[in-house]
This record gives sequence, C-alpha cells and structure tokens, in this order.
Amino acid sequence: MGKALAKRFAHAKVRMDMDSFIKAENFSKISPYASLFWQGMVVTVMLSLFTVAIGFVLALILSGMRMSHFYPFAFLGLDKEGHQREKGFLPAISRFNPLSFLATAYVEILRSTPVIVQVAIIYYGVFGSLITLPSFTFFGFIKFERFFPGVVALGMNSGAYLCEIMRSGIQSIDGGQTEAARSLGMSQMQNMRYIILPQAIKNILPAIANEFVVIIKESAITYTIGVQDIMSAVNAVRGATFIIIEPLLVATAIYFCLCFPTSKLIAYFERRMSRGDRR
Repeated sequence: MGKALAKRFAHAKVRMDMDSFIKAENFSKISPYASLFWQGMVVTVMLSLFTVAIGFVLALILSGMRMSHFYPFAFLGLDKEGHQREKGFLPAISRFNPLSFLATAYVEILRSTPVIVQVAIIYYGVFGSLITLPSFTFFGFIKFERFFPGVVALGMNSGAYLCEIMRSGIQSIDGGQTEAARSLGMSQMQNMRYIILPQAIKNILPAIANEFVVIIKESAITYTIGVQDIMSAVNAVRGATFIIIEPLLVATAIYFCLCFPTSKLIAYFERRMSRGDRR
C-alpha cells in the first residue's frame, strides 16, 4: 500500500513539474507573434538556398584548384641536362602547387574553426570595417545589411565542406573516360564540362542535398548578427513576453518540419537514382 502511494505521488510530482516547465496558456500568449516565426522560416529557407548555391560554386572552384597541375617552379627540378632531380630543396620547390596550397589551406582553416567565429569575422570585420553595405529591406522584413553577410559567411563555410564532396565525386569517375576524351581531341575543359562533371554531380547530388538540410539547422547561428531567422523570432518573443521554453518548442517544431520531410525526400530520390544505376 505504501509503495503504491509513493508511486502515485511520484507520478503526480512529475506532472506538476511538467506543468511548471511547459504551460499551455503560454502558447496562447505567444500566438500574436506567429508572423515573426513565419518570417523567420522564410529567412531560414532563403539563407539555406543561397548558402548552398554559393557553396556549390565555391566548391567547384576549390576542387579544381586542389586537383590542378600548376607547377610554376617545375624548371627548378631539372638539372643542366634536363633530367629530373630526385632529392634536395630545388626538387621540393619544383613540386609546389600554389593553387592547391591555397585551396587546401582555405578548406582546412574553414573546417577547423567554429562557424560563429567565421560569421562574426565576416560581419564585424569585413562588412563592418572594410566594406559598407547599403541599408535596405526586401520582402518587407529582411534587412540586406545583415542577411548578406550571413549568406557570405555560411556560403564560405559550406564551400569548404562541399569542396571535399566535389573532389571525391570527380575522382570517382574512371580515368579511362578522360583518356577516351583526349583520344577524341577534346580539351581538358571540354572533358570536365561534358563528361566528368555531369557524372560527378549525379553521384554527389544526395550529399549536396544533405548539405542543404545541415545548413537549415546551422543557419540558426546568424541570429547573433541580427538576421531575422527562426531563432531571432524566439529571441524577440522572449524579450516581449519573458517566455522562453514555449517559443523554443515552436522553433523546434518548425526546424523539424523543414528538415525531416526534406531528408526523406532526398532519401527517396537517392534510392531512385541508385536503382537506375543498378539497371
């Protein structure tokens, strides 16, 4: 009998704690701010789309730089008779590829530092001190001078990750296809444009789409520089109502509704594409 009462008391205490943790009436208090969450969702989706587009173009450039065969000091590796030196300082310099070095340094630095630091440097450093952006709003609520630095910072970060995805996709294409293109008289640019890239993009398309889902979640960091995303709406509601848990739950639900269906759609198309490869 005593154990049953103790168990019932424990359940009642849990319900009381939950009632104090999450209050149903608080949702009605934050309902007048629904437009803020709607605007934040639009900004988050736009941030993700622009970020992936910038990241894709940047990754294409970086992967080309990393796989380039640009050796401006190659002549230092040859002796007077024109034979290749094997050891020493000059042969090491002759194998130096500045394009690959710069791309590798960019990728490693961006992948090894926090996104919030990169966002702060771009916003306060680049666009706060070096470049002055015009101050205007579009769609009636998006501030360009805050939205654009957020897109640039996230795009630069995404490009560093997509670069490795792009490079692995290009290197996965059989080298025999490049040899066949050369035998047909195609240049390296034509080979890359018409043969290698179409197949590589098809192979890495699911990874690029997954990056879009990742960016939806990572874009929440841009609220620290005043971008009016979903987390900015949470912050505004908290300041107006002094309620924090319920707005966070609403934000969680919005992020889930954006990410979960998108990830399932990506998985569906990935299965369809792999089915075509098996045939």
